[in-house]
This record gives sequence, C-alpha cells and structure tokens, in this order.
Amino acid sequence: MPCEKKPMRYGHSEGHTEVCFDDSGKFIVTCGNDGDVRIWEGLDDDDPRFITVGEKAHSLALKNGKLVTASSNNTVQIHTFPEGEPDGILTRFTTNATHVTFSRSGSRVAAASSDFLVKVVALSDSSDQKTLRGHEAPVLSVSFDPRDQLLASSSCDGSVVVWNIEEQSQVTRWTLLKKSSDVSNAKSLCRLAFQPPSGKLLAVPVEEKVHLYERDTWSHVTTLSDDLSTQVMNVVCWSPCGKLLAAASVGGVITVWDVGSKLCVERQKHEKGFTVCALAFSPCGSQIAYTDTEGCLGLLEGVSSGAAPDRKSAAARDYDDLFDEDEDGLMDEGESPLKRPGPEEEEPIPSTGRVRNRAAFLDDDNSLGTNAPQSTPVSLRPVYDGPMPTPPQRAFQPGSTPAHLTHRFMMWNSVGIVRAYNDDQDNAVDIEFHDSAVHHAMHLSNTLGHNVADISQEAVLLGCPGTDELASKLQCLHFSSWDNHKDWLVDLPHGEDVRALCLGVGWAAVATSAPLLRLFTSGGLQREVFSLSGRVVCLSAHGDQLCVVYHRGTGFDGEQCLGVQLLSLGHRRRQILDQPLPLSPRSHLSWMGFSAEGTPCSVDSEGVVRMLNRSLGNTWTPVCNTRDTCKSKSDHYWVIGVHENPPQIRCIPCKGSRFPPTLPRPAVAVLPFKIPLCQTSTEKGQMEEQYWRSVLLHNHHSFLSVNGYALDQDALSHSLKEQQELLMKMFALSCKLEREFRCVELAEMMPQNLVTLAIKYASRSRRMALAERLSKIALEKAQEDQEEEHEEEHEEEHSGKSAPLTSSSKTKKSPVLKPLAPRAKSKTQTLLQMSSKANTKNPEQRPTESSAPASPEGTPQSVSQSAPQSTGFQLWLEEHRKSILAENPDLEETDVIKEAMGRFRSLTAEERLALP
Repeated sequence: MPCEKKPMRYGHSEGHTEVCFDDSGKFIVTCGNDGDVRIWEGLDDDDPRFITVGEKAHSLALKNGKLVTASSNNTVQIHTFPEGEPDGILTRFTTNATHVTFSRSGSRVAAASSDFLVKVVALSDSSDQKTLRGHEAPVLSVSFDPRDQLLASSSCDGSVVVWNIEEQSQVTRWTLLKKSSDVSNAKSLCRLAFQPPSGKLLAVPVEEKVHLYERDTWSHVTTLSDDLSTQVMNVVCWSPCGKLLAAASVGGVITVWDVGSKLCVERQKHEKGFTVCALAFSPCGSQIAYTDTEGCLGLLEGVSSGAAPDRKSAAARDYDDLFDEDEDGLMDEGESPLKRPGPEEEEPIPSTGRVRNRAAFLDDDNSLGTNAPQSTPVSLRPVYDGPMPTPPQRAFQPGSTPAHLTHRFMMWNSVGIVRAYNDDQDNAVDIEFHDSAVHHAMHLSNTLGHNVADISQEAVLLGCPGTDELASKLQCLHFSSWDNHKDWLVDLPHGEDVRALCLGVGWAAVATSAPLLRLFTSGGLQREVFSLSGRVVCLSAHGDQLCVVYHRGTGFDGEQCLGVQLLSLGHRRRQILDQPLPLSPRSHLSWMGFSAEGTPCSVDSEGVVRMLNRSLGNTWTPVCNTRDTCKSKSDHYWVIGVHENPPQIRCIPCKGSRFPPTLPRPAVAVLPFKIPLCQTSTEKGQMEEQYWRSVLLHNHHSFLSVNGYALDQDALSHSLKEQQELLMKMFALSCKLEREFRCVELAEMMPQNLVTLAIKYASRSRRMALAERLSKIALEKAQEDQEEEHEEEHEEEHSGKSAPLTSSSKTKKSPVLKPLAPRAKSKTQTLLQMSSKANTKNPEQRPTESSAPASPEGTPQSVSQSAPQSTGFQLWLEEHRKSILAENPDLEETDVIKEAMGRFRSLTAEERLALP
C-alpha cells in the first residue's frame, strides 16, 4: 500500500528550510529563514515551541539531547534539547555555515561553509578541530561515515570528496556536479549520505539519478533512477536499517527505493510542486519528514520497509486473483463449483490452459543458486500516477482553535469569547461577553470534558464526546430564561458523538457522528431530527438561518469536496439552497458563518473570503483575500466576523501560525472588502470594483425587508446614492473616451431619474445620437415605474398593507428630457412627449397639469388615487378579470392582481398602445 501523505504545514518564512527527528521520534525539529528552530509534537501541533538562533538558520542537527545549528552570524551554536538553553558556540567561519551533521556516536560535529572549508569538531572540547581544505568553491553538504573514520563532502566546484578525518587528507575525488559560484545558485544541494549501519555504500545525487559508490574500492556499483522523475535530485536520506533510500528532486518528487532489489517502492509528489530541500527518516523508519523552499513541513506515514521480492509476490498474487477467482469458478467449462482439487491435487496448469499461480513460477526463477546469473527484477506492482484521494477535512467549530491545545479558544464571535484551559493546574471553561450588559463573565469547571461550544445573546451551548462508559452530552446555559432553571443537559444515544453545534434565536442545532442533525429549543425541548447528506464539517447560525457544511464526496489532489445547505427555521421552514461550496485550489474550509446582517460567508485556508450573492442565483462572490495583506507566507489572519455596514472583515493577525494564542489577549484587526476585478489599478477598474461591491453589500437590505426586519433607511439611501454617483462617474469617463455603446450599457443599469441626468450630460457634450438612445431608455424605465406604482396601489387597496421599500423606483422622478436637436415628430417622440409632461405644456398650463400624464390620443386627463381605473393596466385588468378567475378560481384578490400584472408585462408595446 502506498504511504499516506499528510497535508503540509507552514513552519517558517519563505526560503531554505531543514528538518530532523529527535532520537525518540517524538519531536520533529525544523529551522528556516526566519532564524527560528521550531519543535513540533507531530504535524498537527498548531503551537510548536521555538528557539531563536539568529536572523537566519541554514542547517541543524540533533543527537543525544544536543541541538547544533548553523546560523547567519557565521557560527555553529549548541543548544540543549528540548529545553532550548544556549550551550555555547562550537566553531566559527568567515562566512555562513551551510550544513552541519553529527557523527553516529554523537561525539563529533562536521560543519561545511561558504569559505571552502570543512571542520570536524569534538562536541566535548571545541578546541579539538580538524580542518579539511581542498574544495575550490562553497561546500554544499557533508556526511559522516558510520564508523567515524571518513567524511564525504560535495561542493559548488562540482566535486565530491571522501576525506580521511584523522589524516585530514583526500581518499578519493569525483567530478560529478555542475559548477556554480554559490550555494544559492547551485542546481542541486547534493546532500549525500553514507549507508547505515555499516557505511558500505555512499549515495550521491547526480542530475536525475542517485549514484551508489562502494566503500574502500570507491567504484560506482549501481545507479538508482525513476522514469517518472525528470527533475534534478536534490537530497538523499537512508532509512535507519539501511535497506531503503529516499531521494527528493527540485520538482518536488519524493522517491523511495529498496536498494537490494533496486525497485521503486514509494513515490509521492509535493502538493504544490515546490523544491524539497530536506529529508529525514524517523528512528523507527515508518515516517519521512520533508521541508520545501517555501518554509512548509510535510510528513509521509506508513513508509514500507518490506523486501522487494515479497512485494513482487504479493503483486503477482493480486494479479492472479484478478482473473482466477472468476475463471476458476463457474466460468470454467466442465468444472463443478462444489468440487475443487485439494492442495495436493492442484495442477500447475488447469484446464483453461493458463498458469494458475504465476507467483510460484516467479519464486522458482528467483530461487536459483548464488552462482546463477541474476536477471534484473521486474516489478509487477502496478504504478498509479493519477489523482490521489484527499483525506477528508475533520469537523471543526468556526471561531475555535485546535482541540489538542491545552489553552485554546472554543469560540470567538461577535457576542463573546469561550476559552478552555486543560493543564495540571485547572480544567475549566471561561466565558466572556464583549458587552457586559448581556451577561457577566462566567467560570465553569470542565468536568465533562467539553470540546465544542457556541455563544449567543441568549445562551451558551457546550458539547463533549462520549466514552465507553458515558454518552456524549449536550449542555446549555440558558441565561436569558425568565424562570429559575437556567441550564439543561441532554445525553445523546450511545455511539453518537457531538461533531458540531450552533445557536440561533430560540433554537439550537447539533450535528452528530450518525450523521444526524438534531434541533432543540432554547429551553431544551427536542424538535426535528433529520439525516445529513454527508459527514458534517461545521455548523453556523444567524437568527432563523442555519448553515450546514458537509462532505459531498471524496476530493482528489488536495481538493475538498464540500457542500453547503442553508435552511430557514422560522415560521415558514424551508430549504433555501443546497449546493457545492467553492474553495480555492488545494485548500480546506477554515471559517464559515454569517455577516452581522445575515449573509452567509466562508473563508478557506488560502485566505479567500467569499459571500453569498442572493441577487445572482445564490452564487458565491470573493470579497477579500487576507493573504494579500500578510507580510510573510507564514503569517495568517484568523477571521472572527464579517460586517456589511460598514464593510469590514474582523480578524486576528497571526505571525508564523494559523491560530492566535490565548494569552496575551490578541488584538483584532479590520480588513476592507475588495472584489477581485481586472485592472483595479486603473480609474475605470476602481470605479467598477466600488460599484459592484456596493451592489453586493446592498443585497442584505432586500433580504431583511422580505423577512420582516426593520431597515436602516439612512444606510439604504446612502448606498443608493453611492451607486448612482459611481454610475454617473463611469458614464462621464466613457463619454470622455468616446465609448458611446458603453454609455448605453451604463444607462441600462441606471434608475429613470439618473438616465435624465445622463441625457443632459450627453446633450451638453454634443452627443446627439447618444442622447436619442438614452431618451428611449428613459421612456421605457418611466413606463415600468408607473406600472409598478399602480400595482402597489392596488395591492394597498385590496390588502390594506403597505409594500416594503424597494430600490430606486421609489425615488422622486424627474421629467424625461428630449435631445436638443430638432427632429420630425414620430410615434416614439409622441410617446416621449406623453411622459414629458412639463415640457409639452404651455407655461400657463404647468401649475395645473404638471401631474397629469398625457393620454394615448394626446388629450390631458386627470389622474388621482380616487380614479386608478383610468390607466391602461386598470382597463386591461377589468376586461380580463373574469378569464383569470375562470382559469384560477381559488385565487384571492391580491393573487389575481399579481397574475394580471405578469400577463400585462408580457404584452408588446404595440399591444399596449392598442388598448382603449
């Protein structure tokens, strides 16, 4: 089975990064360009300890509780491990040290540098040094012979040298590499290595292959290569047993060979194709840690150490089983399915004429005597180089830090903070509210082991996993209750654990491992239970809205296959959407929630913030990329909330980590919205981005009005005013650039009163053809506005209710202006004059007829709310009311008007003009 590749972690800033294991294999230790040495308790450690050794750390080695580092101050330092206490300077160079390594016994350290020297220093007495001279360029790497007699080194001068340490002399020298002037310019780091535990072979990465040289004779005995790896090999590393050799290329391909059979037993690709610059086997040999030039740490688990013949036999048996299970059964003619030959009766060639067990013949061929000529073994294991499945993302609570941390945030949202402490001194939960008027802070003993939580204006919800003896529990502290019982506790069915939870207004939701979603009231009354479409990832709530993110299927090549379901749990319960959740390539979901105004938002691990666009078919629009404001690739922003009015993303900056520490209390930063349109550096691109951002953030007004929430009229009017100003600015810019077609496109997006202003601007700019086209658009918009007004008037008459505030059609209309150039009267111009009431009348008639629209025949009519039947729609409605009721006898009066308006709008302009 191929080994498992864990998702990579950011460890250091961009640049060369190295890695090693401690002697026990418990810790993974890395160093990088930020000058820190980080000590990881596994790849999932989100809060590793660190030691600062300088401005940059170029290399490290660890053995017997001593940590040796090569830093940018031209020194090789010693620190105790794992305490990290400084233990002196081992040696100095005139330039940077490039590589350090321990001898097998741990008594000596070899250090290479850019001043062409290699030093071998005794750890107990730094004055006991051996200096090896002979390279003519910076030294790339060094490796001790397991017998502590020899030392191998590679250099930018293209040479690989084997040294006798005691005699400080060269044993042999090869010219294998391409020359370069510095380590940073070298095509390969050429990290060579002696084979443990005997040191019989020396592995040297040369171009796309690995050369093996035999000790003592120093002859080239064999070459290991991989047909699928076409990039230059960068580093090599032996397994502790010496049977496996791992090599990594500058293209990010990690290959593992069984040296005895020369077979490739494992092959993995870097998830982003970056250069792998360090490899390290764990002491048990089952793991390989690796780092890249972007400061990231990765891990391969389950590296096989089995021999190649066993692998080949297993592959051969699998190949036989693919056919023999069918052909040896009912498909074989003349053979009874109930009678099969015993082990002694089984023939090597059955009646089908095909060898029954190829593996037996293969084993016989390989069981020849030692004097028989050895043929090159051929691997029968199929090599799959296609997309690999991605491990599914675990369930998490948005606004929380990882559960394995002793001090962590269980929840941080717009209401408050829930902290958990689980150390030798205390196991408790602290609850703090941003507004102390909601409730005072609370300190709870965490005897049940709660690991998920949510906090709202009404309650605090806590959940804990189950054990073999105890069931998973859900505890709610309903502090807004008016009775004396402020909390309740529920046991989930045996074998069902809490995975995610959230709090809405008057209700709580819990997703379990079943996978089920259970609803409760704030007082503890059980409500609906339904099955989820996949394993839950997270839950979030706002008011009556519930958002569920789940696994829709298996992702490949680092992609997650997630779905999002949005439900309304108010009086009118319904599913709003159920669709795939978009994420950045090779990323996972890191936060999911609602804006303060109730719009669903998501954040992925690449820092892209997306918001649901309800006006565009419930699509997701990226509104910010937090990575654009990070100073380093190892820095991140931890999102805790989103606001649309004013537009801002509230988050916590995290330097060198994805999560903030609990102490000291992190400072909250605010990031602006920015839609990723093209050419935002130009004036046109900036105005387009501002306009569509305003439109997107304006959508929540219509959502709130439809759902009966109170509107902020000032914010609404300000948003509409901002959009109109931006449209006019883009219109003026398009006129200046003589883009008249673009001007017409902008006019289609304007309300009727703004089109009137655009007509004035076009006329004064002497663009008469444009002004004529805009006049037609203005007429169409004026007619649409009149129809909407009449429809709303009738709805008010029959229902007695006022319609909610809508868009710019509610604003005061300005008279539609004609072009300044005289034109012959036409039907279109007559219609224009009909809607241009003030311009078509004499000055003496304006005070009395300014509010009276012209009739189709040009005769003035008096229009008031007491006589709405004089309009075209009213006459059409009275004429067709009977036919509509005949087709739909169950319709109420309001529904009849809506149905009539839909039919009336479908009429053409000619049909409307023909109305009486």
